[in-house]
Amino acid sequence: MLIALIAKNKVGFIDGCCKKPSTNSPLFHQWERCNAIVLSWIMNTVSKELFTRIVYARDAENMWEDLKERFDKVNGSRNFSLHQEIGSLSQGNTTVSIYYTKLKQLWDEYASLITLPSCGCETSKAYLEHHQKLKLLQFLMGLNESYNSLRIQMLMVSPLPSVGQAYSIISQEESHKGIIS
Repeated sequence: MLIALIAKNKVGFIDGCCKKPSTNSPLFHQWERCNAIVLSWIMNTVSKELFTRIVYARDAENMWEDLKERFDKVNGSRNFSLHQEIGSLSQGNTTVSIYYTKLKQLWDEYASLITLPSCGCETSKAYLEHHQKLKLLQFLMGLNESYNSLRIQMLMVSPLPSVGQAYSIISQEESHKGIIS
């Protein structure tokens, strides 16, 4: 939902930046129309059970805050569970592509629960680099032993490859093994 609101330049209706003008303002009717559009988008994306609880809302910001209060909880047990899944995930008998896709889904879900620093300071850059290295190590640790020599080669390279580059290299190796077999 947030992605759609960003794309339509309507986030201000849910974050409070776009305040309701007074009724005698020339912008009042335009604000009401945009607010109604945002309300309808939100209502059309929620379950039927939630819809009956929010159908009478008149303000997108209040509706959003209500939904956020109910559902936007960073749950410690979910955070723990994601770390556990990421740490224990291995390729097993699946393809590298399936393994990487599953790992990427877990990383994306985890990223939605936390806020990574976004300023341009050196500390932020260093943290983001560290975060990317952790992802690379997690990916490499879960690969089958048949990729051990490639794993060692990648870890000896300076600078380390990105996780995307590592996936590409391993995927090419998997394709090559498939052709030889």
